[in-house]
Amino acid sequence: MKKNKDMPVEEQSGPLMADVARLAGVAISTVSRALANPGRVNEKTRVKIDAAAKQLGYTPNAMARGLRVGKSSTIMIILPGSLYYGVSQVIPQVLQSINKALLQNGYNLMIANLGRDAESERHILDLAFGGTIRGAIILSSKLPEVDGRSLANAGLPIVSMLLDMSGAGVPSVVTNDREAVRDVTTELIRLGHKRFLYIAGPEGNYHDVERYGGVIEALRDAELSEEAVSRSGGNLDYQEGFKIGIQAAADFARLKDKPTAVIATSDDMAISFISRIQHTGLRIPEDLSVVSFDGAPVCEFCFPPLSTIEQPFEEMGQVAVARLLDAIGQEKKERDRRVVIRSRLIPRESMAPPKSCIGK
Repeated sequence: MKKNKDMPVEEQSGPLMADVARLAGVAISTVSRALANPGRVNEKTRVKIDAAAKQLGYTPNAMARGLRVGKSSTIMIILPGSLYYGVSQVIPQVLQSINKALLQNGYNLMIANLGRDAESERHILDLAFGGTIRGAIILSSKLPEVDGRSLANAGLPIVSMLLDMSGAGVPSVVTNDREAVRDVTTELIRLGHKRFLYIAGPEGNYHDVERYGGVIEALRDAELSEEAVSRSGGNLDYQEGFKIGIQAAADFARLKDKPTAVIATSDDMAISFISRIQHTGLRIPEDLSVVSFDGAPVCEFCFPPLSTIEQPFEEMGQVAVARLLDAIGQEKKERDRRVVIRSRLIPRESMAPPKSCIGK
């Protein structure tokens, strides 16, 4: 049988695109279009094709598709959720650093989603398996997985940023969350603080586990009990940082033994916490020291200016892109799967010795 040169090239193993087309009652070219560019096919047809592919267990061969359409110059970044990330500016800073590095190397950036619901995950996987993208950077979240498909099986180079997935074989670019928070807690202890409030991110989240772990290590090193730190939060995502900080202010008011220092796991949390606490008449840092994590530029202009642990977003973005391009170019370099780029504390007026230590 003579092959149509316009049809996609596929390896002859498992269900074929033709089988999906036959079951869905559409042309092979329509299946190809639906998988490579879902927006070009009407919703009713796309749903039929998607159902047929799932029933047959069909997975498009992205490498084979590349033989027909040429190699893509598009890199996809997968966000943990909405672009809105409060004033912390984490997402915009990351996108800027990655986009700059990609443009310098002749690649374009595609933002894959504004949410991580099942439909968004499905669209990401359609793009990945359909050959639309050349590689992916996943930001501070797990790999998309839905309907039995996972990004890990798309045959694409992947790099994780801000989440350590090196144990699963995914090259990861992270910062020293635990060490950075341990060091700032140690500095607060050196200033004379002995009771702390930790404002937490979602329970079980990688960043929260690492950062809270740093607090506990510093307490142990100083021979202080873990009871010296109270926790607030744990039930909302980082995108809800303002709400977490407001909740923490209410939790602080209910504590019998008031902490003299607060460690917030994001700038948003610290900013809203300070706003609510100051309305109660407490002064920062005279009555309460506050330090946060992320390093948003806005922290400098808070009242008082907020001490924060600044993440090196530009350098991390450059390294993540370099690792991804190495994988795309099949560079066989001996490198660790996990790259740690250190954050740094920017001390400002929100940190001071507790009143009990002033004048000693």
